[in-house]
Amino acid sequence: MSDKRVTEADVVAELRDGMTIGIGGWGSRRKPMSLVRAVARSDVKDLTVVSYGGPDVGLLCATGNVRKVVYSFCSLDSIALEPHFRNARQAGAISTLELDEGMFLLGLQAAAWRVPFLPTRVGLGSDLMRQEEIRTVRSPYDDAEELVAAPALPLDLALVHMHRGDARGNGQYLNVDPYFDDLFCMAAKRRFMSVERVVETDALAGGGPIQSMRISRLMTDGVVEAPGGAHFTECVPDYGRDEAFQREYTTSAKSPEAWATWREKYLDCGDHAEYRKVVGL
Repeated sequence: MSDKRVTEADVVAELRDGMTIGIGGWGSRRKPMSLVRAVARSDVKDLTVVSYGGPDVGLLCATGNVRKVVYSFCSLDSIALEPHFRNARQAGAISTLELDEGMFLLGLQAAAWRVPFLPTRVGLGSDLMRQEEIRTVRSPYDDAEELVAAPALPLDLALVHMHRGDARGNGQYLNVDPYFDDLFCMAAKRRFMSVERVVETDALAGGGPIQSMRISRLMTDGVVEAPGGAHFTECVPDYGRDEAFQREYTTSAKSPEAWATWREKYLDCGDHAEYRKVVGL
């Protein structure tokens, strides 16, 4: 039986400049933040980040690791706009591909199925079609309808966070929404999953309905045990969003001095174990 347990440092060692990485979760919900912080502390650059964006995107924009962001939104949920992403976007520091949520989903599905695009009506008649990367295709059937060709979003590497996992790489979510973490994994060449706790495989089967076993060991290359690994985003039922910390993070986007102070305290403090001590997890 294969033991896939690795560390955040092992995951970062897989990264190369210019890679396209996908980050699971949704907004400020169940983001693999221990892994994101490890990437942010690294010197990797020119990343393309594909995400239903939240502080994962904002943090990597603030640290200068990102060249391009592919997203359908970038929000902290209880705070509408991700502030560091907004700063980078307004300053022209990054390029973007802006997609409708449904088109984004189809892009992941196309990459998972190893096809170049999937046809859809999503985006027709909207400003999405002004983007050079979005094209149309004619149906090969009788009506020859013109459809949007939602482009595949192939990933070099995917990062996701689940509530529980086993050493073999199976992952389980315990809340009401699986998001699209499985598609991120299937769209990627290399896939790494952080979990709140590594348990025996039998404990996974007894911890929820079979549908909660969202991530198969066939979808993962490594498992990182990271209690509190989604902080400060929510990981219900284990913990909610740390709203006070999120407000402090938001304030850090107001000036270079505020960012430098926040970064020194919470990012440059060290690995995830040190971070947990600093924030009191």
